[in-house]
Amino acid sequence: MKGIVLAGGTGSRLFPLTRAMSKQLLSVYNKPLVYYPLSVLMLSGIRDILVISTPSTVPLLRALLGDGSQLGIRLSYAVQDEPRGIADAFRIGADHVGDDDVALILGDNLFHGAGFARRLQECAAAPDGCTLFGYPVSDPERYGIGEVDGDGMLVSIEEKPLRPRANNAITGLYFYDNEVVDISRRITPSARGELEITDVNREYLKQGRARLIRLSRGNTWFDCGTHDSLLAAGQYVQVIEQRQGVRVACLEEIALRMGFIDADACYRLGEQMRQSDYGRYLTEIAYALD
Repeated sequence: MKGIVLAGGTGSRLFPLTRAMSKQLLSVYNKPLVYYPLSVLMLSGIRDILVISTPSTVPLLRALLGDGSQLGIRLSYAVQDEPRGIADAFRIGADHVGDDDVALILGDNLFHGAGFARRLQECAAAPDGCTLFGYPVSDPERYGIGEVDGDGMLVSIEEKPLRPRANNAITGLYFYDNEVVDISRRITPSARGELEITDVNREYLKQGRARLIRLSRGNTWFDCGTHDSLLAAGQYVQVIEQRQGVRVACLEEIALRMGFIDADACYRLGEQMRQSDYGRYLTEIAYALD
């Protein structure tokens, strides 16, 4: 399975913070925001990942993340020169996906929780149609909402419904079989000229091959696209890390745990940042986890 991080857009909801800086480079406690979606794909076992962003941001992300070899993965980059909708990622990334299945995650989404990595790996191992993730919200009229039957198969998808029939907000994480590339080519742009991911998901819904995994109470999801949610995500990560002594979305630790790199490589990466708490954490766990 291939992976795509869609890190484009103008970040206008975060103005003036994002007038001169990409949203994905903003801090969520002690890491750049882009670390969090990238960690999700790595936890899924995906090692070949395309990062899509704006012309001005791609060089910055490349400077931050490199080609991924230090993490035992492969990172490549592509430009989305203007916002054309989430599903545009599959047109841009068609060559990257090739004949494989694909997982797409939005560059401002943060997921964390017990058992989440296991669910990700199950989705990546046997994709069949479309798998979405739902998160229970108290204000479903603000989100795209998925209604499911008793087997978790999607019955309907509604965008910001006035009278919601469910409270499962569809998050920015999507697993698809390879047909998604052809579907994205067939859908018609919206009135705004964008390729809507909801249209892709509804095509799978028509085929009876769309399911939604409802994230349990032990899992957390943030869409870090507003000032309040960005702050709340940072505070959440701070509490988890300080109380539990672990790191959320620590890419080097994930690479070690997943067997992408060995303990020596993890230690060397920590040594490069040894003057920071982050670097010291890597040197401490390198052999403890080996």
